Amino acid sequence: MSIVTVSLAKSHMNVVGNTDDELIQLYADAAETYLGNYIGKIIADFNPVPADLKLAVLRLVAFYYEHREAVSFGDAMRLAPYGVMSIANAYRERWFGEDAP
Repeated sequence: MSIVTVSLAKSHMNVVGNTDDELIQLYADAAETYLGNYIGKIIADFNPVPADLKLAVLRLVAFYYEHREAVSFGDAMRLAPYGVMSIANAYRERWFGEDAP
């Protein structure tokens, strides 16, 4: 289960109605997995989950929701919005090329 609810994600994106609930849940799960892989730690293992990591998940969900096409131009060419990555970098445990602990 994602650290953000569908209800919270919909509120963040100003989505009304239930038509896209399953899709939004998929994006929330994918966003959490992406960020967890990026920082090297499962986000749900934080107790409590920091608010800025929840915000990063919400921003990534919104990005996925708005940029659904496989081919896109401009802003959508990024893997994740800059604000998401700046938050994630603060929690990253290792960088590529660093020796494992």
